[in-house]
Amino acid sequence: MKHAGEATLNLIEPVLRELRELEGVRERKPGIFYRKSQALLHFHEDPAGIFADVRTSSEWLRLPVNTASERRHLVRVVQEIANTPSPGAGSTRRR
Repeated sequence: MKHAGEATLNLIEPVLRELRELEGVRERKPGIFYRKSQALLHFHEDPAGIFADVRTSSEWLRLPVNTASERRHLVRVVQEIANTPSPGAGSTRRR
């Protein structure tokens, strides 16, 4: 499964615009999003359709993004991850 090219990203432009608006999520390259310094989300194209790989706290989750409802689900998942504190966030280490 190859990374999504320009033509595929153009097909999902509305969801890309929504993702760009999420606080804590930054698009470093077209269709490749980061949370802080860690890769969070990228897209693949396949004969079976378009898929998003989203990093959860422990693994990569592959989600289809071929329908409007699948795209809404993706935005909700990414928003939830973006709103979750990073491991170690807010901790105060004393030496």
